[in-house]
Amino acid sequence: MIEFLVVGIGGFIGCCFRFAITKLFIPLPLQFPIATLISNIIAGFFIGFITELEKDAGWISPKMKLFLATGLMGGLSTFSTFSLETIKLFSQSKYIVALGNILLNVSLSFLGVMLGMLTVKILFRKTV
Repeated sequence: MIEFLVVGIGGFIGCCFRFAITKLFIPLPLQFPIATLISNIIAGFFIGFITELEKDAGWISPKMKLFLATGLMGGLSTFSTFSLETIKLFSQSKYIVALGNILLNVSLSFLGVMLGMLTVKILFRKTV
């Protein structure tokens, strides 16, 4: 039962971070959902970082990994918002922007995970 609480608290904090990132970009007149992209990239980087720390360095306990990776980063990243924003772009006939959104979210989030893992290996002198 404690695991649900740990994930829930982390998720709450992650969602608040995501909301704050969205609020930062509201004043900008962008036609691209940049706040969601930034949230997904940050979450990707840190989930890779956290996972690698837990796996190779053993610095994170299983409960802390639940809090950080499943809760905090799960709350920060947002596949559903990315999907909705992409559908809206398609419905507004902004096909190139919609396809760019798909490409950037998937590739940069993936790259973020890889860079997070690589960062731990570099910081702790692990071979790549």
